[in-house]
Amino acid sequence: MLKDLLKDYEIVLASGSPRRQKFFEELEIPVLIDVRPVDEVYPEKLKEGEITDYLAVLKAEAFTDDLKENQILITSDTIVYNDGVALGKPADHDEAVKMITSLSGKEHDVITSVCFTSNKDQKILNHTTRVFFAELDPEEIEYYVSNYKPFDKAGGYAIQEWIGLIGIEKIEGSYFNVVGLPTFEVYNTLKEMLKS
Repeated sequence: MLKDLLKDYEIVLASGSPRRQKFFEELEIPVLIDVRPVDEVYPEKLKEGEITDYLAVLKAEAFTDDLKENQILITSDTIVYNDGVALGKPADHDEAVKMITSLSGKEHDVITSVCFTSNKDQKILNHTTRVFFAELDPEEIEYYVSNYKPFDKAGGYAIQEWIGLIGIEKIEGSYFNVVGLPTFEVYNTLKEMLKS
């Protein structure tokens, strides 16, 4: 079991996301939270998973030379990819409304990359989940943004909140990835790293 393999290691999670932190708690993986400021800018030529891979690695670079022998750093990034455009977190109310309106009645991809960094090794995984949104009324979008204030969420929405309950018809791929972390892949990648 992963729990046994972890006894001599410390996992450093570079994420301020309460959802990601909760996932590690539910996976029974103790973590040290260490969030460092990173200017999340990527080259314009990058597409889809290339964007999240780049940003997850960029976040790991903030820890260069700081990792101890027994530490594994986990950094990650999630985007909503819609019509060839990467949607990050909305800056304000109007931008959140605009983002959700652009997703209404269509399908889009939620892409998360996770980077695992130790003194010896670096592995990157990414997972894509396809999300199918029903046609939403403008009043529903306005209600959601006003009441749930989804400004810390890629694409301006959270699947586990009201908008997901009333607006998402189906998904293809990992539900947990849409919430913020492809837990199955993370658990198994850590297991592989510690066994090798």
